[in-house]
Amino acid sequence: MYGTILVVDDNAAILTAMKYLMADIFEEVLTTTQPDDILKLMAQQSIDMVLLDMNFSLGVNSGQEGLFWLRVIRKHHPDVPVVLLTAYVDISLAVKGLKNGAADFITKPWDNDDLLRKLKDVLDSADEIATLDEMEKDHIRRTIDRCHGNLTQAAELLGITRQTLYNKMKRL
Repeated sequence: MYGTILVVDDNAAILTAMKYLMADIFEEVLTTTQPDDILKLMAQQSIDMVLLDMNFSLGVNSGQEGLFWLRVIRKHHPDVPVVLLTAYVDISLAVKGLKNGAADFITKPWDNDDLLRKLKDVLDSADEIATLDEMEKDHIRRTIDRCHGNLTQAAELLGITRQTLYNKMKRL
């Protein structure tokens, strides 16, 4: 049995379905329809995973709200995996979510077995998951080390300009 999952979705019926679905897998299933409550709930209790809807405002389906809350969660709780949930399948949105540190992406309507398998896989491999930014930082560091600090050579090996390398290094 896994620890605690926080499910954030504006649809109360989905939250009820998730509670029933996950009751045998998680010790506790916390739910909220208000993304503003995420950090408060995470401060009050240890959360092992967040399942986060991508859209919260009626008629809005851009996913920007979900990406915003994903960044907030990653900033304050970088070790807690976040799985995104949306009814609108958009590959570029999925890529943006993964680049921003999401552990996985699930679409509505979901297959119960598939959803539970994905959540288990994320938790089972939580220590192994690195964001694309983390992988890029590590790759840049290794390349610079390999070039013995020669940034011109490192930029050439990375296939970017020296200025781009400088800009990326500022974020390290």
